[in-house]
Amino acid sequence: MRLATFNLLHGRSLTDGLVDPDRLTAAVTALDADILALQEVDRDQSRSGKLDLTAIAARALDAPEHRFAAAVVGTPGETFRPLTHDDDGHGEPCYGIGLVSRHPVRGWRVTRLRPAPVRSPVYVPGPGGGLVLLHDEPRVLLAAILDTPHGPLTVAATHLSFVPGWNAHQLRQVVRALRTLPAPRILLGDLNLPAWAARLVSGWRPLGRRPTYPAGQPRVQLDHVLADRQGIDQLPPVTGVHTPLSTISDHRPLLVDLG
Repeated sequence: MRLATFNLLHGRSLTDGLVDPDRLTAAVTALDADILALQEVDRDQSRSGKLDLTAIAARALDAPEHRFAAAVVGTPGETFRPLTHDDDGHGEPCYGIGLVSRHPVRGWRVTRLRPAPVRSPVYVPGPGGGLVLLHDEPRVLLAAILDTPHGPLTVAATHLSFVPGWNAHQLRQVVRALRTLPAPRILLGDLNLPAWAARLVSGWRPLGRRPTYPAGQPRVQLDHVLADRQGIDQLPPVTGVHTPLSTISDHRPLLVDLG
């Protein structure tokens, strides 16, 4: 069973700045993941051709189960608003996370995470860049209870805040939410935390330790696959960890093979 997490950068290539559905399909197909968590995912956004990126990823993996969970309605960096309910935003551009599975899903759970209450300085490269104060965005946790060949498994995808300290607060919220679902439990996503902090704050065990950002020459691991120590003995052993260079995104995907 292969687990993967991938911050898509809404499918954009760093070489030409374009979002090409065929290129996205090829990039996801190359992962050959049984369970795939996606971050920075667009649905109905003009910048990505009004595509449903989660659905494209599911078709690429021949996976019958997938779901997109919007964090905001609108376009990040432009105009957006929080969702008022889980079905909000249909027919409007949305941005969030996705979860794709080749294994049957018994049930889904969405947990919403509030943005940081203050603006935070972020470095923006390029002309006219530098340190700018940005408002944080709402975040979301998407969990699924799966039927796998190794038994029931709870998996979850998320993308936490870039604001130091607030992302740690959100990670503790995520752990509390997932503890209400059946063990074993695995969290996949861009946590915007280095490996030591993700492990320390969550108390969960990293299943793969590799730098994932920036894609060209990764120096830090922002993308993680963590397993709750409660029930971890029910999981198959880790047999491989990979961070292949992709044709899209400024992150590398993190792949973990079990069994």
